[in-house]
Amino acid sequence: MVGHTENSITIDAPLDFVWDMTNDIENWPQLFSEYASLEVLSREGDTTTFRLTMHPDENGKVWSWVSERTMDRAKHTVRARRVETGPFAHMNILWEYKETPQGTHMRWVQDFAMKPEAPVDDAWMTDNINRNSRVQMALIRDRIEQAARDRQTAPVMPS
Repeated sequence: MVGHTENSITIDAPLDFVWDMTNDIENWPQLFSEYASLEVLSREGDTTTFRLTMHPDENGKVWSWVSERTMDRAKHTVRARRVETGPFAHMNILWEYKETPQGTHMRWVQDFAMKPEAPVDDAWMTDNINRNSRVQMALIRDRIEQAARDRQTAPVMPS
């Protein structure tokens, strides 16, 4: 078996604004509630390799891994994969953005498989990713919509 998840949300903000905020990976610890830190390891063109570190889990364990992320702004897609896979045999993620009359539709597709020796199986991880993605997407939506409102109400400085 392999794991596959698809989650999406519509954010009431322009596509370019959503794109810029969600792809400013150095700011992810302020955008996502689960990440304690992010360290950029290298950049080559539109590809960034970085280390993500999560806040300690309920058992006090800190999870950290290296991922590679390639943005395609023209197609409004981002492809990512774990370089240090940890308990995963593989983990690939696709982010898609689409402008709609209601705002920006953001979709995450994750394809993965757990290693046989992993503490959980593909079904458990699928449920976990689905549950967590919905929480994080709602938080991201709320933070981006608030930032968009703040930007609209900010006073214009005279030039």
